[in-house]
Amino acid sequence: MHEFSQINTELGNRFAQHLSAINRDVLPTETKTLWRDIAVRYNETQRAYHTLRHVRQLFEQFEQIVSHLHKPHLIALALYYHDVIYHPIRSDNELKSAEYAVDQLKGYLNDEQCRYIYALILMTATHQLSELTGDDKRSDAAYLLDTDLSILGTPWPEYERYARAVRQEYAHISVIDYRIGRVTVLQKLLAHPKLYLTSYYYERLEQQARENMEREISLLCAS
Repeated sequence: MHEFSQINTELGNRFAQHLSAINRDVLPTETKTLWRDIAVRYNETQRAYHTLRHVRQLFEQFEQIVSHLHKPHLIALALYYHDVIYHPIRSDNELKSAEYAVDQLKGYLNDEQCRYIYALILMTATHQLSELTGDDKRSDAAYLLDTDLSILGTPWPEYERYARAVRQEYAHISVIDYRIGRVTVLQKLLAHPKLYLTSYYYERLEQQARENMEREISLLCAS
């Protein structure tokens, strides 16, 4: 409980800073309400991986790549909201998260900023860049997508914890069905010429990520 409280406070303060940097008129009470809604959703019982710990891991990555970003505060808000709606039995979580983000933020951001965050969150469904106009936007989107996949390139013990947490979220699925579905997902990722779109992440994580996924596939097929 203490860890959750610490993460909640840390991420809540960060959220307020990023939103206030975009809109100086936002009130502290408003940011607290927005953050409370986010935190409650990431603490839902059906989650094991897509929790506030996941968000914190993303912001550990964010600190490493923030100097490369053109619109860091918008990227930060997209990270906060990208999994805000998450139900393992649904296939439209990214769409619902994007809609929720815009609904919550439209009073504080302009239309262009809302459309950009909407597009960023939708891209996390495929981890492929969509038809964004502007090199700055495409570059920032690539970093966001790579950040979201950074867990794949962690050392095996951390990757293994991630894989177990994902399985826990799909506890309602039989062993056989989960094996088939998970292997399919991993093989689709491995089929990409590059998992990571930026040279920063490609050079640091690509090889480890591929080794991790191939190892998980071998373990799933042997079970």
